[in-house]
Amino acid sequence: MDHLVFEVGTALVLVAIGSIIANKLKFSIIPFLIILGMLVGPHAPHFGIIDLRFIESNDIIQFLGRIGVLFLLFYLGLEFSVGKLAKSGKNIVVGGSIYVAINFILGLAYGFIAGMPWMETLIIAGLLSVSSSAIVAKVLVDLKRTANPETELILGIILFDDIFLALFLTTMSGVLLAGSTSALGIITSVLISVGYMLLFFIIARKGAPLLNKWLNIKSDEIFIIVIFAILFFVAGFSETLHVAEAIGALLLGLVFSETEHRDRIEHLVVPFRDFFGAVFFFSFGLSIDPSTLADAIWLALGAAFVTIIGNFVAGMISGRKAGLSHKASTSIGLTIMARGEFSIIVANLGITAGLNSILTPFTALYVLILAIIGPVMTKESKTIYKYLNKVFKWTKEKEKKKIEVPEG
Repeated sequence: MDHLVFEVGTALVLVAIGSIIANKLKFSIIPFLIILGMLVGPHAPHFGIIDLRFIESNDIIQFLGRIGVLFLLFYLGLEFSVGKLAKSGKNIVVGGSIYVAINFILGLAYGFIAGMPWMETLIIAGLLSVSSSAIVAKVLVDLKRTANPETELILGIILFDDIFLALFLTTMSGVLLAGSTSALGIITSVLISVGYMLLFFIIARKGAPLLNKWLNIKSDEIFIIVIFAILFFVAGFSETLHVAEAIGALLLGLVFSETEHRDRIEHLVVPFRDFFGAVFFFSFGLSIDPSTLADAIWLALGAAFVTIIGNFVAGMISGRKAGLSHKASTSIGLTIMARGEFSIIVANLGITAGLNSILTPFTALYVLILAIIGPVMTKESKTIYKYLNKVFKWTKEKEKKKIEVPEG
């Protein structure tokens, strides 16, 4: 037991070091933790007396990572409410639909061209379609762009993308985890998943007064115990219906978002989300065999290129339809390009269901590339816009004002 505790403690120290380094460099912790996991996990390099494979308690770390997924999606549910989309406005709905449609269709086409089976193609299309809310939000704050005219639309597209993620994961978990092969079985699994989701929507809208009364607990200690007990129970129960446990967490978060206790829950959950979320990225790195990355490098590079083009086009169309300038529209496409936690969650669904093992190294490389390139391209969006403006001539140079010479 002491040895086990020491190994887990060592893993957490490494997670802490990676997080500190990322913070010092003002960069997302996601790529750092994934790479760190690869370097010290069961597939880590070893030669002679040097052996970096000192994280052997992979099962424990993986379990902590699963808890991280629950907290990530539970928090996402808290941030989203059924009424929020209704108030978000036409531009957000239109922009979000354009963004999801372009990326998902490109993902389907890419998976088909790459010769993937149709289930793997759907997973690839899904993970290509979901941006990283965490990275996008951090970049906007770090670059002090929260007051920019395009920021509201960016956040709206991210919100719409999160809703798509919930629908996609719910549908795919019904298909993959139920193990249905016939058309009738697949339709039944999807209907069960969608019905389960609709049940939570109804509870969110109609059950808030009762939940407000039940959760009116003065002690923070007892309050958080009750919230966590419900969270883990709902997540576990969801799996018995062949709905991914993460989706159960997301739907529960959505229910709590409609109560008057939302802010209190969010305040208490954030530290757990950050801690276990970091372990999740580290644990994903532990599952990757660096020797398999070469098999997926061209597939990942191609997907990253497709995503860059798709996001730029989607951002430009969404921004222009919302009446924003070409410069602001360029910024939209570059800002929402980063991929991270949600792409990994989508891939993990396919991996858990026993789909092609190439999904693991492919997703790792794909996320690493865009988690690094995305924030850099966002930071240099003005420079990129100036270059593109010279090519496409979106705006003409202002005429120089004539200097009037006063008469003598």
